[in-house]
Amino acid sequence: MRTTGRINLVWTLAAAALASLATILALPGGGGAVTQAVPGNTVEPRITGSATVGSTLTASQGTWTGAPTSFAYQWVRCPRGGGLPTGADCAAISGATTTQYVVGTADVDRRLRVRVTAANAEGSRTAASNATAIVRAPDAGRPTNVQPPTLSGTATQGQTLRVTPGTWNGLQPITFTFTWLRCDTNGNNCVLQPGFNDDSYVVREGDVGKTLRARVIARNNRGESSRLTAQSPVVRGPEGPAGMITLPNGERSIPVTSVPPNESLVVDQTVFGTNPIRSRTSPFQVRIKVKDSRGFVVRDALVFFRSTPLVTQNAQDQRTGQDGWLTLTVTPERDFPALRNDYNLQFYVKAHRQGDPVLAGVAGTRLVQVPLAG
Repeated sequence: MRTTGRINLVWTLAAAALASLATILALPGGGGAVTQAVPGNTVEPRITGSATVGSTLTASQGTWTGAPTSFAYQWVRCPRGGGLPTGADCAAISGATTTQYVVGTADVDRRLRVRVTAANAEGSRTAASNATAIVRAPDAGRPTNVQPPTLSGTATQGQTLRVTPGTWNGLQPITFTFTWLRCDTNGNNCVLQPGFNDDSYVVREGDVGKTLRARVIARNNRGESSRLTAQSPVVRGPEGPAGMITLPNGERSIPVTSVPPNESLVVDQTVFGTNPIRSRTSPFQVRIKVKDSRGFVVRDALVFFRSTPLVTQNAQDQRTGQDGWLTLTVTPERDFPALRNDYNLQFYVKAHRQGDPVLAGVAGTRLVQVPLAG
C-alpha cells in the first residue's frame, strides 16, 4: 500500500509539470517570452490656452501604457457641439501637426481638438482630447494680450536689450509704451527704472548680478492693459577690448591702444562753441569727439586740428578724455578772413595714435566748416 501511494504521488507531480509546459508552449512564439502590448491610453491628451483668435494652444500627450516610442499630433476643427469624442468627424487642419497651434480666423465659432497617436513596435493607437470652448473672435474692447512680449539682446553691461510688444487683440488702433524694471535673480522684487520708456534699454553697471524685465502697456479708445516680459538672464559685467569701461551714459570707453589695426579712429563730432564766428580776434572753443569704427568711445587719442588756409593757431596733438571728448581753444591769426555772410571757414581734423605714420595706422580724418557772420 505504501509503494502504491508513492507511485500515485509521482504521477500527480509529473502531470502537473506537463500541464505547465503545455501552457508555456501555447504562448505566442512558443518560447515563453511575454510580448509588448500596443499602446493604450489611460489619461487623454489635454489642451491648454485660450480659445481666442491669435492665442497659442498647447497639447499634452496624455498618459499611455505599452511604452510608446513616438507620438504624432493632429489638430482638428470640430462643429460647435464638439463632434465625436474621438474627433473622427472633425476636419484635420493642414500643417497643424505639432504640440502647439495658433488659433486662426477659420476657427471662429468652431471647437478644436488634438488627436495624439502613440506608437511602438507592436502598433499604434489614437486618442483625442476634449474639445476646447467655442473659438471667439478677437475682443473689440480694451487691449487683451494673447502672445506675451519678449526680450532680445545680450544681458551684459553696455549691451542693448529690446522688447517686442507681443500680440494683442482689441479695438484698433492699439499703441504701446514701455517701462523697464530691475529685478532679483528670480525676476521678483522688481524696481522701476525711471526715465527709461523706449523699447530699447542699454544695460548699466547697476544691473550687473540682477535680471531685467520690461512692461508693455497697450492702449486704445476702450482702455489699457499691460503685460510683463519674462526676466532676462542674470546680467553679466562688461565684455570688450582691454581697458574698456562703461560711462554713466551707457557708452563704452576704450584706450586708443585697444583699437586693432583692422579698425580705425573716427572723428565722430565737432562742435564749435561760437557758431557763426563774429570776431576776427577773439579766441573760440571747439569740442571734438573721437570713436573707433566699432562705436567705442576712444580716450587718449591724439587730435590734430588746423584751418585751411592756416589762419588760426591752437595746441596740437592733444589727448581725448575718458568720454572721448577734447576741448581746444583756437585763436585767429592776423590774416584771419574778413567777416562776411555766406562764407565758411574750413578746418582739417585728424585723430591718430602716437607713433603711427602720418595718415596711416588707425588714423581717421574729417573736414569741417564753420560759418562767418559780418
